[in-house]
Amino acid sequence: MENWIKKQAALAPTRTAVTNGTTSLSFAQLAQTTDQLDRKLAALGALKEQRVALLTDNSLAGYLTAMALLNAGKTIVWLNRRLSAQELNYQLADSQVNVCLYEDQLDVNGLNCQTISLSQVKATPEQAFTACSDFNTTAAASIMYTSGTTGQPKGVVQTFGNHFSSATASALNLGVTPADEWLCTVPIFHISGFSIMMRGLIYGMTVRLTNRFDAEEIHQMLVNEPITMISVVPYMLKKLLAVKQAGQASYNQQFRGMLLGGGPIDQATLKQCQELNISVVQSYGMTETCSQIVALSFTDAPQHIGSSGKPLFLTQLRLAEDTNEIQIKTPALSPAYLGQPEKRAAKTTADGWFKTGDIGHFDADGFLYIHGRGDDMIISGGENIFPDEVEAAYAQCPFAADIAVIGVNDDQWEQKPVAFVIPNEQTLLARDLIDYGRERLAHYKVPKNFYLIDQFPRNASGKLQRFKLRQFLDEHRAKELE
Repeated sequence: MENWIKKQAALAPTRTAVTNGTTSLSFAQLAQTTDQLDRKLAALGALKEQRVALLTDNSLAGYLTAMALLNAGKTIVWLNRRLSAQELNYQLADSQVNVCLYEDQLDVNGLNCQTISLSQVKATPEQAFTACSDFNTTAAASIMYTSGTTGQPKGVVQTFGNHFSSATASALNLGVTPADEWLCTVPIFHISGFSIMMRGLIYGMTVRLTNRFDAEEIHQMLVNEPITMISVVPYMLKKLLAVKQAGQASYNQQFRGMLLGGGPIDQATLKQCQELNISVVQSYGMTETCSQIVALSFTDAPQHIGSSGKPLFLTQLRLAEDTNEIQIKTPALSPAYLGQPEKRAAKTTADGWFKTGDIGHFDADGFLYIHGRGDDMIISGGENIFPDEVEAAYAQCPFAADIAVIGVNDDQWEQKPVAFVIPNEQTLLARDLIDYGRERLAHYKVPKNFYLIDQFPRNASGKLQRFKLRQFLDEHRAKELE
């Protein structure tokens, strides 16, 4: 299909493609700017290979560089700026990348490839280069590495067709208007952020970039700017609710709602959204599916609090009979893990369904509810315990600001649940937490031990990294509550 950047420049040349609140570019200006950047990148020799790494935050320069790589027909290898040089070098070697473009303030010391800063690109004279006229739907637009809780992360190959299918399914669910402006506060080097950029190109929609998540600042943007949608993960939503509940002003009249991803959330928080008249659409997806494949509609959301919704128009979904593992078929699904066909094969059933590793159930109306990761499930005395369920039961606990649950080995029960707690201002006792849990959960689901922690380890998209909590215990870095 025709180059999306060029197509939108022809269809809606004066419509704003991207803004960071200070500088805005129309689709015509975006097309012109990406052509200029490609000629500069060509002069630097950065476009000789098919894959080019990009290390950036949510800056306008980073956005434009990513668009320039797509415009040149290259594959973006997205690098997570929070990773160590050792972790990044693994991904660079695995993807066979020779050039890494990087935001100036980010550290590239120790990277085993040629590094070119974005300011260096900007200052380079142009050289003749012809942009890509068509986007091949089977060609790789991007490669993203999964978080990798055990072993090395996998490079997820995402085609233009995958991204187009994802954006199309989302539009059929949420609707699209010419006035839409999507606030991108989630990282663009994760699928949650990059999918917003791709939707912007496909829909002809404005992308509003912001470089960090500060609840007060984001609230003011939602109040004072014509933002219609924002993508959030649970901890972002809770922080925004706290600001809203403090009596702050209402969001602008064009605001339509929030797309919530990144894991399940407790029903108490979603009911707070209802009380504050904030439309929240829960969704379910992964890097391998280029964002959401299951979501609630705005219409269904109030009646099905806690559900991730129904499979989107292009998605087939079933549950494995023996485990209730979620299995899917969708044109948004990545065709491969880079250089690891055996791992992709291991995730595919004999009849061609992709095994997500997540556990869930359908209600009587066909709405999907996510229990959590199958590998997070705790088997204690033959009973299955899902950390998300336990955490949801403690969501309104007056003794703790937040809680995270993992399973640890136990001689008597095989495994037992334990919890990490961020305390509030009052004195915290394990006995109080146990009693609170037993009023709301089966006794075997109540954590047997509680450990104090200042903040939870999360990845760049805000997801809790439970494996790091286990490391805290193994390394005796956690203080147990008495």
